[in-house]
Amino acid sequence: MTRRQLVWRGLEEWLAEECTVSLDDDRLRARGVQLGAEPHPYRVDYELVCGLNWVTERFVATCGSSSLELLRSADGSWSANAEPLPDLEGALDCDLAFSPLTNYMPARRLGSEPVDGLYAFVEVPSLEVRPSRQRYEPIDERHVRFVSLDSDFTAELELDEDGLVVRYPRLAELVPSAARA
Repeated sequence: MTRRQLVWRGLEEWLAEECTVSLDDDRLRARGVQLGAEPHPYRVDYELVCGLNWVTERFVATCGSSSLELLRSADGSWSANAEPLPDLEGALDCDLAFSPLTNYMPARRLGSEPVDGLYAFVEVPSLEVRPSRQRYEPIDERHVRFVSLDSDFTAELELDEDGLVVRYPRLAELVPSAARA
């Protein structure tokens, strides 16, 4: 098992994220905090648990007086705070807004061909969940192209040797001094 302490800083907006990540052969657990300034100052504390093949099982977050427990059952159905989310049927992962961490799972599973998928997108600071259609395209061993299929946004993500995002253009970069724990 690999344990990492990660810190990302925002590139174009004031943003910071710190998390402790435990990586197993095909699983991930993370606990962290994201700080942002837009649309107003906020703090999101979160915990992410991914099971076999880095598929999201549970994402729990708090932001001010809002809280979220996002669950994916073994049959692929999703719920948020015990309310079913049928629009997410078949989605494998959550995607926390402005977080480089949640790109890990789809990028890690990516083979040699582009993959389109549905994701449980978690807005910040509201913690509202909505469906998001995305594509991940392999470029080389350390680069993946992210494409939003709901807008014209694309970004070439730089990854480290573990598959974690080092640089997400216009969003964030890993602080170089972030050491392995």
